[in-house]
Amino acid sequence: MSADDLTPRGRYFEQFAAGQRIVTPGRTIGEADVTAFAGLSGDYMAIHTDAEYARQSFFGQRVAHGLLCMSIVSGLATRTGILEGTVLAFREIQEWKFSKPVLFGDTVHAVLTVQDTEPMPRLGGGQVRLEVDARNQAGETVMKGVWVVLVQSQPGTP
Repeated sequence: MSADDLTPRGRYFEQFAAGQRIVTPGRTIGEADVTAFAGLSGDYMAIHTDAEYARQSFFGQRVAHGLLCMSIVSGLATRTGILEGTVLAFREIQEWKFSKPVLFGDTVHAVLTVQDTEPMPRLGGGQVRLEVDARNQAGETVMKGVWVVLVQSQPGTP
């Protein structure tokens, strides 16, 4: 492993500014995702795992777990590379709302918008508040909220 392999690829705190937008790649949610999440979380609620039950439900079909979809959106955010090697911590989730169901076969992506930044020199970086708007393939918001992440400063920053 060379020193280049250890160089952070993400943005440093100083490279974030209010109003910046980052669009993640998309990912289709399938039955295997729901089955795996049910096994990991222990959430086997019928609305997610029982097709016959779900067919008679409000949605008329099975829906993906909201927390599964939030986790996938988190993974999609990391795929943008903006936090790769520079994130210190995922600090907080604020005002999270599930707006529409994510159905099997839906493709989700997210639009991340920097709301504000706050330097935290004692931590060697600062806080970045990201508005997260997760959307389906039709561009409809399926969930949204605010994530607060701590991001390291550029080397040599006081």
